Parts: sequence; structure tokens; C-alpha cells
Amino acid sequence: MSEEMSEDLTRAEEEKEAVEEAAMLSPRLIFEAIRRNGEEELNRPLSALWVSGVSAGLLISFSVLGEAFLRAHLPDESWAFIIENLGYTFGFLLVILGRMQLFTENTITTVVPVMISRDRRAFGRTARLWSVVLVANVVGAFIIAAFLAFTPVLSDEVRAAMTELSHHATSMPAVEGLVRGIPAGVLIAALVWMLPVVETSEVAVIVLFTWLIALGDFTHIVAGSVEMAFLVVQGQLAAEPAVFRFFLPVLAGNVLGGTAVFTMLAWGQIRPEVIGKTPKKAA
Repeated sequence: MSEEMSEDLTRAEEEKEAVEEAAMLSPRLIFEAIRRNGEEELNRPLSALWVSGVSAGLLISFSVLGEAFLRAHLPDESWAFIIENLGYTFGFLLVILGRMQLFTENTITTVVPVMISRDRRAFGRTARLWSVVLVANVVGAFIIAAFLAFTPVLSDEVRAAMTELSHHATSMPAVEGLVRGIPAGVLIAALVWMLPVVETSEVAVIVLFTWLIALGDFTHIVAGSVEMAFLVVQGQLAAEPAVFRFFLPVLAGNVLGGTAVFTMLAWGQIRPEVIGKTPKKAA
């Protein structure tokens, strides 16, 4: 083979790699990556989903703890609010990088297979996963909340800060909790959409998006469940307002923001490209 021909082949290979790398950024391929991830999640055993979900409920507590630690030790200045909310990212980093089952994060990917197949079995499988993950997250939240409430693990300053944060998160009217849950759902869904194309800055993207949730005082059902549970187990919040004023409205807001708003918009922009090209998976 001549040297000129060898250079041409090398150049062609480099151009092919460059095109493939650029193609990775296309919405259709991002959608396909999320669809495959959703299919994998739907096929996981219930026992694996349960353990992963409980673990996520436990570790998301570090979002509340991170805020409480910073609030307890930062000076009482106007700028402290910005730094304090950086602590909210800690739990999300643990859960997302650990690939644990977090409602509003992993569950969003399972909407994609449903939008493609749109049959009763697909809806049933998704409902099963959502139910198991949500219950597991809440169980984990109550376990860690009881641990934090009834052991001397927290200093008086941090305990007071966490109590204050928990009352703030759970005391807003139901309608406000629902409305504030919508942007949180959109931001988590946007994070899911972006992660397949993020290579070197995954941590930065998670930090920025979840920090924005805290800065906007938006409501997240799982992180908020830790705050809710922290008050409930100590008798500072009754079951009725916990469920009907906080939990259900925030859950509805997160689902609405994550699926009906963001995911449907994402589906709309690439639907003409994937209809007829993505094979349906066998039930």
C-alpha cells in the first residue's frame, strides 16, 4: 500500500470518528440511549429495584443534611442562602452517580418505551416500577429520618437547622407545593436528557441542576420526604397534612413537570425521526 493511500485511509477514519462523535449529540440518538436505559430499568427484578430504591431514599438525606450543615455554620448574611443551597446537591450526587433508583430520575426513562409502544403492558410495567421505587424511596427516607431524629448523630445547631428546613419545606399550601414541584420535575428530566452526552463534566452538570432546584425553592418529592419524615417521626407533623398538603401535591408536580411537560416536548421534537425506526420490544 502506497504512503498516499495510507494517509487517505487514515484521514477517512479520522473523519468517520469525528462524524460519529458529532452524531452522539443528535436528539434522536440521545432519545435512543434513554429508551434503552428505560427498557433495562423495566426489566430489572423487583428485589433489585426495592433495594436500590431504599438505598436512594437513605442517601438522598445528604441533600437535607448538606443544607443543614451549611446553614448551621454560615454567618447570617444575605449571600449565605446561595452557599447554603449548594449542600442540596450532595445527596443527588451520591444517588445519581451511584446509579440508584430515585423517583423522578430513573423513573423518567421508563416513560420513553411507553410513548413508543403505547400498549397496556407497557403502562403496567411502568406503573409497577414507579410504585416500587416511590415506596422504596419513602421507606428509606423514614428510616434515615428516624435515625437522625432519635440518635445523637446531629449537633444541636445542625438539628435546629434541619428542623427549620423541614418546616419550611412542608408548610407551604398544597397548590404552592404542586406548582413548585413542576420546575423541579422539569430540571430533573432535563438532567436525564443531558447525562448521555456528558463525559467529563457529569458532576458539574448534576451540581448545577440540583443547586438550581434548591435556589429556586422548588420541591422534590424524595428529598422532601426526608424532611417530612423527620417531622412526622417526632410528632411535629400530623399524617393528614403530611400526605395531603405536602406529599401528594409535590408528587403530582414532579410527575407533571418531568413527564407531561419535559418528556413530551422532547418526544415531540424527535417523534418524526423515531416513528417506524425504533422496534417495539416484546412484552
